[in-house]
Parts: sequence; C-alpha cells; structure tokens
Amino acid sequence: MLIFDHFAISATSLAEGVDVVEQALGVALAPGGVHPLMSTHNRLLGLADIYLEVIAIDPAAPTPPHPRWFDLNHFSGRPRPTNWIVACDNLDAALATLPEGVGAPVDLARGDLRWRMAVPADGLLPCGNAHPALIQWHGSAHPRQRLPDVGVRLELLEIATPDADALTAALAGQFTDCRVKIIHGSETALRAQFATPHGTRVLE
Repeated sequence: MLIFDHFAISATSLAEGVDVVEQALGVALAPGGVHPLMSTHNRLLGLADIYLEVIAIDPAAPTPPHPRWFDLNHFSGRPRPTNWIVACDNLDAALATLPEGVGAPVDLARGDLRWRMAVPADGLLPCGNAHPALIQWHGSAHPRQRLPDVGVRLELLEIATPDADALTAALAGQFTDCRVKIIHGSETALRAQFATPHGTRVLE
C-alpha cells in the first residue's frame, strides 16, 4: 500500500514561497534543509500525520548535471502546490506496479534522515506531473516527528489533471486517503484546503 506522506509547494525563491504560505495559513514554517544532489532547499510545516514542504532551487548551490525533481527546472510563476508524495515499504516493488516514468530509486540523506526516492529521468512525473512521487524512509526518523504542531490540518488536496482516469486507474487498490481527490481538469493543478486556527484557508 501507498501512504500519503507529504506534498510540495514549489517557488522560484524559497523566501517568496515561505512568505506566501505563512501569509495564507497564518502560521510560521519550521526550518528544513538542503538537498545537495538536486541543489534545492526547503522549509516545512507539520500537518499531524503528513507535512508540507516549500521547495525551491538553491541559488547558492551548483547546477546539477541532471534535471531536478518535481520539474523545478521549468517552474515559473507564483508559489503554488505542484506535487504530492506517497510512502511505501518497498520502493522497488511499488515501482514495478506503477506506470513507467515514475522514476529510478535514488538514495538520499540529510543529518540522520535516510530515504530512497524515485526520481524521473527528466524530472517530470507521469500524467502531466500529477502522479505522486514515491518515497521509502529508512529507519524510524521522519521529518513529521520533529515539526511543531501549530494547529493546521489538511482537509483536501484536489489534483486536477487531463489524465484523471489514467491516474485513478494507476493508483486503484494501492492508495486510499479521503483527503486526496483526483478530478478532471484542462491542465495539471493542485489545490490544498486547510483547517487552521484562523479558519479555512486555501493554497492553489
């Protein structure tokens, strides 16, 4: 089974992305870190059993010789939800059941965090980047354990895509979460609705 792990808000600069999310949700984001392999960096927000990351290209890091994850090389415009990530116990087995193009396993680490993630060769996930990225955490350490609870919860992550039928079929029997809804749309777009201490808030 695939389990909802976290989702990403992409931005052209980390500071801009953090500002947009903090203004929208009315809470402060926690520190994140850097991803040397991808030359990206992030900030995080705990949402109980899942978390949110604001991610952007790190201007202080060298340009990698391969495409960055989440198709960040081609990201432009306002900070917005772009990708979602599901966890599994066996990445190789999970990839064998999913469409081609989800990616090849890459070993990653930051501090005592250890994980493997499937990264597409071109950075773009199937179904117009609407397919979830896959992650397998090693050991008991997980970012959500370290994030403060600021009273924000995800109510709905709506994933619009022209390939809604194909995406639904690919995940059938493998993923179920009442907070995630796949719908038809003219282009790929994610919309996240939250319950916050200040009422319902939306990022899209």
